[in-house]
Amino acid sequence: MLEITIQGRGGQGGVTLAKLIATAYFLRGQFSQAFGVYAAERSGAPVQAYVRIDDQAITNTNQIREPDHLIVLDPTLIAPAIAIGADPGGWLILNTPNDPAHWAETFAGRRVATIDATAIAVRHGLGTRAVPIVNTTMLGAVARVFGLSEPEVEAALADLGFEGPNLDAAREAFRSVATEQLGGSAAAVIPIQPPQKIPSLFDEDLGGPPRIRTGSWATRRPQRRTLTPPCNHSCPAGNDVQGFIDAIAKETIDDALAILLETSPLPGVCGRVCPAPCMQSCNRAGFDEGINVRELERHVADRATWPDVIPPHRLQRIAVVGSGPAGLSATYHLARLGYQVSIFEADDALGGVLRNGIPDYRLPREVLDRELGFILMHGVTAYTDAPIDRRALLELTEHYSAVFVATGLQSSRSMHLGNGGEQPADIIHQGIAFLDGVHRGAVSMKGKRVAVVGGGNTAIDAARSALRLGASDVRILYRRSRAEMPAIADEIDAALEEGVKLDELTLPLKLERVAGGAELHCARVILGEPDESGRRRPVPSPTDRFIVACDEVVLALGQEPDLSILREGAEIHQDGRLLGVASAPVFLGGDFATNSGTVAAAIGSGRRAAVHIHYALDDSGEEKKRSSRRLRLTRANEMPAPQAEEPRVATRDDLRLALFNPAARRRGRAMPPEERRHSFAEVHFGLEDDARSEAQRCFSCGVCNDCERCITCCPEGVLTRETGGYLFNYDYCKGCGICASQCARGVVVMSEL
Repeated sequence: MLEITIQGRGGQGGVTLAKLIATAYFLRGQFSQAFGVYAAERSGAPVQAYVRIDDQAITNTNQIREPDHLIVLDPTLIAPAIAIGADPGGWLILNTPNDPAHWAETFAGRRVATIDATAIAVRHGLGTRAVPIVNTTMLGAVARVFGLSEPEVEAALADLGFEGPNLDAAREAFRSVATEQLGGSAAAVIPIQPPQKIPSLFDEDLGGPPRIRTGSWATRRPQRRTLTPPCNHSCPAGNDVQGFIDAIAKETIDDALAILLETSPLPGVCGRVCPAPCMQSCNRAGFDEGINVRELERHVADRATWPDVIPPHRLQRIAVVGSGPAGLSATYHLARLGYQVSIFEADDALGGVLRNGIPDYRLPREVLDRELGFILMHGVTAYTDAPIDRRALLELTEHYSAVFVATGLQSSRSMHLGNGGEQPADIIHQGIAFLDGVHRGAVSMKGKRVAVVGGGNTAIDAARSALRLGASDVRILYRRSRAEMPAIADEIDAALEEGVKLDELTLPLKLERVAGGAELHCARVILGEPDESGRRRPVPSPTDRFIVACDEVVLALGQEPDLSILREGAEIHQDGRLLGVASAPVFLGGDFATNSGTVAAAIGSGRRAAVHIHYALDDSGEEKKRSSRRLRLTRANEMPAPQAEEPRVATRDDLRLALFNPAARRRGRAMPPEERRHSFAEVHFGLEDDARSEAQRCFSCGVCNDCERCITCCPEGVLTRETGGYLFNYDYCKGCGICASQCARGVVVMSEL
């Protein structure tokens, strides 16, 4: 993108010059943008205009602070300070009777072009001698410097209705502009500070701030605040959702990844499998459609450059039991804190439920392996085929400074479907075990009729996997309505698109073998009063019964933790005998401790556990004394780390919704249903080139995103951009409230004095 700033005064046609330059490039077939910013609306007041040129659509409407090129229309404005922020390799195109060499000291090391546009404009009768209009004249000089042709200049003038003297003046400037690369270094230019006096209306400098101080008669003043975006507040992993989306919008995708990696080592995983409560809480959802946060996170993980890592530098060794999302998160954050971490996994590969419980079409193995590799690069030692029982846990406490247990939910909930005797176990499969078998290639469903019982993500994954394995008919039986299903709504939609059937308000009662298969006897359900989960309690009808014909049944009713690894107090017993006394603190986290059931919640739990473990060790880096030799069992989610109070959550009432335009959510491409039902290839292809456009839809609720509407709209010019923020000059602020009324994100508010 090419960015140009035009400096001038009212009456010289600076904004029109911006439009002429933009038109010339537009007629070339490029995208262009031109706009102006005014101070006091009177002749002679400072005016800035901006031009952007690009080969792609331009969505940035902010003022240009660091232009590639600078055009100065008024000789009185030429001073070293105007070049601050401008690209040292760009052009300074000046309206001055002096040749470029005259400015060798002022603009050392820069490329300077000069044209006496004032004299040319006067000769051609453009404006008056007192107020010559130099815009069309300057167009000729600018075109010559930027490589536009005379016919292109003529076409731009004609498009905006300029002819005659304007065309003649532009031609003369085109042929007479002088250019030179000045010697020296641009870095050596020392900006001259502007005078500190405040001019009055009768001074030659008519563009300064008001002279009259507000004094004590102002009754209110603007203030800036930062609120908590609802997406940040609702993210179980603790991600700065607004922050990483803002980085995408500003085209700094590596910064976006760095923001995500502060809280989660698994952005590519979460960008595919997270239920995304951030999207459900998005304030934009009530305006048109919420931001597609999940796809944006995936985009960052897949497209950004992953950073280098720092090896461990502490002496303490920490053991992590379980390599699911909580264990991986704790491992990553402990390693980032400098600890030597060893992770123990009972299976033959790391990943836990991420590897064995989520099908490839949702989470490709290469994505998981990439992020596992990044975690291991932090100096982590991994042990697979290493189940940990009570005796092994005791040994870990003797060799490590702390132990974190995050073994997840290993025990599947079941239901008895027998008819007084044994239920047909060869027909019934547990959901997680079924998906693990699919992952290992040990399951075939060709030609089978499959009934899946449950309404969570495991049920949806099992149903869609059975379809891909060749099942002739797949249906999900759920005891509540679809509205109460805990599965991700988009995944339910995808399953139905692929041909999975959904039987709502259905409760299986018993399973019987019959010739040619089996029959699942079911009862129709009526929803009663809400239960402890907040959902309406399913009440089976005593009379409305029916049969579902099937060959296989998959029970996806949720999982529970296997507590056999735990013990009472510091002494660890097994089978009634004492194994020993633990020597180090043991922490529990993830679903093993909280049973939250989502990847994002487990990641957040693992990160908090890492912080707690860090706090449990002395600041000196030495382990705390173990004189009491008591095993401390800490549930990570019951002991929050010290932190500042979070600002309140921004609501739609805090925003100026009238300042936003409706825009449809970008969803990205996906494999057609008729193709994906026969393949385990990844269904979604990502946002590709739509990521920045989707990120720019973000309201940035309660957080300043530097749109600068407040500065642009301040009628008194008392709000300025300072290093690291904005500054109100309350000596001259009258408390009009225009800045607050134009702050779309609820950052600027008025307070009573």
